[in-house]
Amino acid sequence: MGTIRPDELYQWCKIPYQELANHPDSKIPFRLCRDSEEMGRLMARELVDEIKAHNERGEPTRAIIPCGPACWYEPFTSLVNEERASLRDLVVFHMDECLDWQGRELPRKHPYCFRGFMEEYFYGPVDAELSAPEANRHWLTASNVEAMKAKIREARVDIAYGGWGQDGHVAYNQARRHPFSHVTVDDLRNSTIRVQYNNIDTVLALAQRTFGSAYQFVPPMSVTVGMREVLSAAKVRLFSDTGAWKQTALRVALFGPITAEYPITLLQEHPDVLLTATVETARHPIGEHPEWDLGVG
Repeated sequence: MGTIRPDELYQWCKIPYQELANHPDSKIPFRLCRDSEEMGRLMARELVDEIKAHNERGEPTRAIIPCGPACWYEPFTSLVNEERASLRDLVVFHMDECLDWQGRELPRKHPYCFRGFMEEYFYGPVDAELSAPEANRHWLTASNVEAMKAKIREARVDIAYGGWGQDGHVAYNQARRHPFSHVTVDDLRNSTIRVQYNNIDTVLALAQRTFGSAYQFVPPMSVTVGMREVLSAAKVRLFSDTGAWKQTALRVALFGPITAEYPITLLQEHPDVLLTATVETARHPIGEHPEWDLGVG
């Protein structure tokens, strides 16, 4: 397993964000967006085009879809309605879901109930005659893990949308920090749909983002597709507009070794992947403060 040395990390974080897209040492294609609005339009346009291309060929579109970032739902549903892009043959595998401490689903209006959010903002605004049928909306729960594995294996997933977390987790494939149960890169690469406890750093990041650092309100468990399911998609497109939370993980994804410490690095092996980030997410404070002496020479 690759390891991240502080001196290497320092060098990656010093690279100006304007140089990331075409950097000769980058191991994953990268695209820079000005802001959330631009990124949301791109996400919407590209998924609508993907769906329309499959519709024209008389094929279903099988997609892994995340909850977030919020910037793309209004542009997506508007394009679908304006262009009469039918979602009747769109098969959606929802990427992950938060669970309470007993592994139960959250109330639909809870800030971290992904199903509630998606029903309101991804499905709700679409005209009824264009909307994806209920039977094509596959939601993860603690009780349907094996059934969802089988559903995804039925045929190839055409595209996986997503983001990444503070530790480079894709879906909820977090860097495993259990003191007595470590995973190798191969373990992570072959991970499948599962129920798990979330890492402490993930809980704290979500608490800071949503609850004013009240970690007591963050759901402690989740159910997620595995890296096997993500990597099985013909295309993988990851997006982030979350700023400081994602800045270092982006640099490791682009320049680091493949390592279970940052699951996103496994995408270096994928033949058709693209990371997209806003300027606020692509920049890094280390690169903007050359006067800092971090003692990692």
